Amino acid sequence: MFAIIEDGSRQYRVKTGDVLAVDYRNDVQDGQTITFDKVLLANGGGTSVVGQPVISGATVTGEVVTAQLKGLKLEIQTFHRRNASRRHTGHRQKYTRVKITNIAVPNLQVVEQPAAEASTAS
Repeated sequence: MFAIIEDGSRQYRVKTGDVLAVDYRNDVQDGQTITFDKVLLANGGGTSVVGQPVISGATVTGEVVTAQLKGLKLEIQTFHRRNASRRHTGHRQKYTRVKITNIAVPNLQVVEQPAAEASTAS
């Protein structure tokens, strides 16, 4: 089972147990619960529910793993030739890391996939 959610003008494909980095939220602490209510699509294994634009009553719940996480450093350099003009700055985007704990979609039939049989080496 998976769902496609929207958060901060970005779309994420999530399933239970996934860890993703969303835009920084300054009002959360580690261990707190976040609810995403903009669920665009949900698939239960056999059938899908598509929102118009969102599925009403559907929620995806996650637990905050890291409240503030810094991304990679982006180097910004400006240079104009023959003008002795050089400028060098940097930027590090802040993120919040969230672990998805539950996907709740009304009227979605969840089909459990059979566990893959482990092959034995002879």
